This record gives sequence, C-alpha cells and structure tokens, in this order.
Amino acid sequence: MNTTKTDVAIIGAGPSGLMLGHLLTQAGINCIIVERKSPDYVLSRIRAGVLEQCTLQVMEKLGLDSRLKAEGLPHDGVILADGERVIEIDVKGLTGSQVVVYGQTEITKDLMDASDSRGVMRVYDADDVALHNFETEAPCVTYTKNGEPHRIDCRFIAGCDGFHGPSRKAMPGSNTNYVEKVYPFGWLGVLADVPPATHEVAYSNHDRGFALSSMRSLTRSRYYIQVGLDEKVEDWSDERFWDELAVRLGPEISSKLVTGPSIEKSIAPLRSFIFGSMRHGSLFLAGDSAHIVPPTGAKGLNLASSDITYLSAAIISYFKEKQSDGINLYSEKALNRVWKSSRFSWYLTTLMHRFPEGGEFDRKMQVAELEYIAGSKAAQTTIAENYIGLPL
Repeated sequence: MNTTKTDVAIIGAGPSGLMLGHLLTQAGINCIIVERKSPDYVLSRIRAGVLEQCTLQVMEKLGLDSRLKAEGLPHDGVILADGERVIEIDVKGLTGSQVVVYGQTEITKDLMDASDSRGVMRVYDADDVALHNFETEAPCVTYTKNGEPHRIDCRFIAGCDGFHGPSRKAMPGSNTNYVEKVYPFGWLGVLADVPPATHEVAYSNHDRGFALSSMRSLTRSRYYIQVGLDEKVEDWSDERFWDELAVRLGPEISSKLVTGPSIEKSIAPLRSFIFGSMRHGSLFLAGDSAHIVPPTGAKGLNLASSDITYLSAAIISYFKEKQSDGINLYSEKALNRVWKSSRFSWYLTTLMHRFPEGGEFDRKMQVAELEYIAGSKAAQTTIAENYIGLPL
C-alpha cells in the first residue's frame, strides 16, 4: 500500500474542500484533497452563485478574486413580489453591503486553476474512499486509484464531500442525529441564454405558486417555478414554462421577460437537513456534508464558506499556536450560524410559496406580511441583513 503523511486530509474537491486546502496551504499547513470524481466532472456541477460577504472575503484573502471582481455582477438589492406589487429592498442602502452574482462553478474553477502553482495537493478519481480511526489523534484515509491501494496518515480529516459522501456517513448517529424538514413541493428550473427580466433577484408569491427570476450573467438567466412533487420535467415544454412564469412574476416583471430555448431544465425538491454535530474526534464536517438548506435565500455555498472560515482558523491555531479552543468550539460556532441562516431560508420559503395544506388564512397571512414589509424599513432591514449574510 502506498502511504503518505500529512497534517489534514480533506475529502471532496468542491468549492469548500478547495477553499480549505488553499487557506491551509497559504498558512504553511500540509494537506491533501481527495476527490472521487474527475476535475471535469467537478466543474460540470452547475450551482447557484449569489455570494455573501463571507465568500467574497475568503476569495479576497486568497488573492483569487480578480476574475470575480471583473466578471461578477454586484447586486444592491432584492425584490419581493406578489403577482401585482413589486417590493424593491435596497440592500446596500440599508446595510452598506451587497451580494455578487458569480457562479459557483466559476469559484471552483478559480480555485482549481490556482492549485498547482500554489502547491495545493489534490487526488482525483479516488475510489473506495474510507475514513479510519478518527476517534483518535492518528486518523487515516484510504482509497484506491487505478486499482492500487493508498493510505493517508494525518492529524485531522475534513469532510467536505457533500451529503452523499463517506464523511457524514462515517459520523456516529449519521442515520439518527439530525433534524430535517421536507417541503411538499419542488422547483422546476430553466436555464436559458436570454437577458434577465430583473437585474436583482426577484422572488414572487402568486396565487398559482412561487416563481423566481435570477441570472448567471447579463446574457444567461435562471428561472424557477414551484411545482408539485409528482410533476415530471418532460411534461413542461418551454412554451408552457414561459407562459406560467410570466403569470406568476406579474405584469410589471413579465413585461421585461425575454424567452428562448432552454439549455437546461430540471426539478429539485426542497428540504432542510442539519446534522446534530459537525465534529467527532479528529473528523470535522463542512458544507453540504453537515447541512442542506432550501435554495430560497441562496445560503448553500455561503454557509460552506463560513464553515471553512471557522474550520481553517481553528486548524491553523492548533498547528501554529498549539491552541485547541478553535477545534473544540468549531461545531458550536458553525451550527449557530447554520441555524440562523436556515431560519432565513425557512422564512422566505414559507412567505413566498403556496403550501398544499394551506388555506385562505395562510394566504392572507402571506399577503399581510408582504404589505408590512412594503411599508416597514425595519422589516426590510431585517431581510437585507440576512440576505447579505450575518456576521461571522
């Protein structure tokens, strides 16, 4: 068996694993990233890209934000609509900060492209990844590559490999130690090379259900509508989708809607999943391996970034200052922010969607809440503060 020794073994070469690898390497801490897929596959995973301040700060700290600054689209606000009324929330005016639209794939590409020159060690196409002895101070990771067995001896293991990866499954209580909420609907999403109907992200609550107007660039748009869990993609032609989207966005927004052939169409269920602990012994979880949130509010990648900010600081302090406070408090600190961000995603999801079991009372409450938001600076400030991301 081929054996390698390092300080930290990182499982997963998505954005969270790469961020952690770069931050540790920058601090002079040895690490190896192990990824079961190929680099091309990793880059093919299309995800949202509304970046909070914490994600922007990580890329700035690494000095890898030049393309982000050149190509990212700053958003000063967010829009809530109810089919007729449009409520424009001045996020920058209320908080002094803004979010930036820049695809998660582009973040991953920037981190990948800089990895070789910065000495960030990665192993792709690793099969049968398994975690061992993480209850001790001498854990290890095993895998096979090209049919040959490999072993990495390390001090810590960081699980950045998503919900279905081996890290979460290795945690004690992986089948019981979590809180979950499954929503009774999904999002039908369409990606199209058309200019966006709104410069800011727009959430719309209509009698027929939720709709979202967002963008990937000034020439590529991403739209969603709420659908039942029994819906099938093949039943939604492009024409049917655009017609339904226009109704739900309301006349003011849909008057600016440009339609075109879809280049991607899929249905995603909505749920919240939060694991009870993000650390066990020498194993730490970060990102989707520890928590899943509905896309409402765009918190997924940003929560992963805040996890990595906490975790990298804790590991650096352990090796450089011989301090254990950071690693001992990591799970508590990270989960505190996870729950607060999940609350915002839950709030927006509850406010902007039609629930099958909801009656006239629930609908009236949504309308009343939107009317209150429209006339309350305090309510808009609360939304703005959560939208840009709560402080670390």
